[in-house]
Amino acid sequence: MKFAPLALAAALMVAGASYADAATRSVNTTGPKGNTVNRTGAASCSGGSCSSNSVVTGPRGKSATRSGTTSCSGGQCSGGATYTGPAGNSVKRSRGTSF
Repeated sequence: MKFAPLALAAALMVAGASYADAATRSVNTTGPKGNTVNRTGAASCSGGSCSSNSVVTGPRGKSATRSGTTSCSGGQCSGGATYTGPAGNSVKRSRGTSF
């Protein structure tokens, strides 16, 4: 379950990049024991830059969030994201690529 925000945000980032608009998504998943997990997210792109945010809320009401940006220009892309867990601890990651 730790990587669900990352997967959702990546999917939203692609959707936002493809349409150069805002994209939102909300998904509720119910497991075999009746526990529900809610995933929500939004992404938008404009002028070579995309941003995305997502929240995953578990069956006990605790949430994990992801907030990130990616910018591309002249064959270079860079970006980063901040992941925050239910206890409030966070980690920042950055990335870059050339094409």
